[in-house]
Amino acid sequence: MSRMVGTVSRGIRAPIIKQGDDIVKIVTDCILEASKDAKFDFYDRDVVAITEAIVARAQGNYASVNDIAIDVKNKFGEGATVGVIFPILSRNRFAICLRGIAKGAKKIVLMLSYPSDEVGNHLVSLDKLDEKGVNPYTDVLSLEKYRELFGYEKHTFTGIDYVEYYENLIRECGADCEIVFANNPKAILNYTKKVLNCDIHTRARTKRILKDAGAEIVLGLDDILTESINGSGYNANYGLLGSNKATEDTIKLFPKDCQRVVDAISENLTKATGKKIEVMVYGDGAFKDPVGKIWELADPVVSPAYTNGLMGTPNELKLKYLADNEFGALKGEELKDAIKNKIKEKDADLFGQMASEGTTPRRLTDLIGSLSDLTSGSGDKGTPIVFIQGYFDNYTTD
Repeated sequence: MSRMVGTVSRGIRAPIIKQGDDIVKIVTDCILEASKDAKFDFYDRDVVAITEAIVARAQGNYASVNDIAIDVKNKFGEGATVGVIFPILSRNRFAICLRGIAKGAKKIVLMLSYPSDEVGNHLVSLDKLDEKGVNPYTDVLSLEKYRELFGYEKHTFTGIDYVEYYENLIRECGADCEIVFANNPKAILNYTKKVLNCDIHTRARTKRILKDAGAEIVLGLDDILTESINGSGYNANYGLLGSNKATEDTIKLFPKDCQRVVDAISENLTKATGKKIEVMVYGDGAFKDPVGKIWELADPVVSPAYTNGLMGTPNELKLKYLADNEFGALKGEELKDAIKNKIKEKDADLFGQMASEGTTPRRLTDLIGSLSDLTSGSGDKGTPIVFIQGYFDNYTTD
């Protein structure tokens, strides 16, 4: 009988990781111990995925709001009015960063995109914009106009009015604050020529637009804490992007130098099991919540490091297409055998072929990282390591 189980994703429990812990040894030991506990064997191209959080924790990649403030002062100048534009609405992801930015400036002009931020957190609904006759592509709203039109809207899941929350946070840190709402980055130049754009995936375009429009200083979150400040953590590639709240005064930065970690774990597990084990570090997956409309992807990338076997995109045939079209007249074993033969004979690159239409057009690391993020969760499951088997199998694998 053919094997009945395809892809399996297991959350693997681990000890609480602290700064200085040997993350390579811990992950290796956890996977090997889990195999004994759950009685599973190893196969070539099994995947071990590790949350970015435990890698960064082991590295001790932390910084304080004061470290952020010093870097902001160094880069924008003492007593500057800084336009902080397009931040996401998040207590965990951005609020601590904003505290540091506010401490490093005399005044913050906070420009929020609307009706939602980049990752889908809504200030107001599109229906309300239509009702009020507001065009988000052209209209720039003051805080007073926003309140007049929309009142005090609260986030669907958190119950927070992020406009009020961010304004209070900035003022508590000693900076003056002005809030505007706009989606054209050039709108901020009516208030200040010194801009910190806080968008994630559109940051390069935003910087280009601002520089072309005559901004004096244009930096992104990826330009803050790219070097250590007084011994702090840092990330040379992403700066503050991908950071998370650690305490009320500190952030955990996105991990650095991850390639060494994944290669070492892969080498250890391959040596211990005799099978080629792939390894990746993952952050946020990329998927959308249908109710809150939130895209999970608040990290600059899903995976900052992975072994070579995880490069590329899926090369799969769409079984539904084959069953309905090319083999529409077949049934039962005859249909099964025909599809298996088709898979065995498929081209090495199916790009553009109708038989692959509808297969997910994403990189393997983004797909596997999203699966891992959903498996491990972000709360108290205690499974920051994910072990995935059968991901590269197909209908022909017995």
